Amino acid sequence: MNTAILLSQINQYVTLNEAETSYLESIVITRSFKKNEVIVQSGEPARYLILVNAGFLMTYYTDKDNVDHVVQFASNGWWTGDLYSLAQDVPTIYTTKALTDGEVLLLPKLAHNQLLEKYTKFEKYFRIIFHNALIRLQFRFIENYSTTTEERYLAFRARYPNIEQHVAQKYIASYLGITPEFLSKIRKKLSRG
Repeated sequence: MNTAILLSQINQYVTLNEAETSYLESIVITRSFKKNEVIVQSGEPARYLILVNAGFLMTYYTDKDNVDHVVQFASNGWWTGDLYSLAQDVPTIYTTKALTDGEVLLLPKLAHNQLLEKYTKFEKYFRIIFHNALIRLQFRFIENYSTTTEERYLAFRARYPNIEQHVAQKYIASYLGITPEFLSKIRKKLSRG
């Protein structure tokens, strides 16, 4: 099991000792995935926090008109998962799908809770990353209302470097809240410079 990315992420905020590292490695589950494979299906309960070890994932919501709305991309070292579904034991409204071949580390809900109770360092780590995720979400909300589409696209490229070669334009456009045609115009304008 390759936990280097996970341990690197955690060690940015807290320093684990050998017992804490061993315990964590004993409870995470490695799962490989193929491009276009569904990792979590809308309508099912979320069972895991998911850390991308390699590859790219996309999480989206499908509305009543069967239109997909991308809410998040995740690449190496990024956590994803439906926290509401995990916390409330209700089915998730999101689908998480692989955009490339890759691998994730799954942290089951029960194991996560036990980890937090057993080692306070993990409580601190997850508090910090959830705090940071909320801050990023608030910035994204403000960005959507106070910046131009071109500025949002440039921020997307900075936030997700190298993802465009793996993601269909329609998904990037959905994430940005625009049409693929409008995204194409922005790309052309930027390439002209």
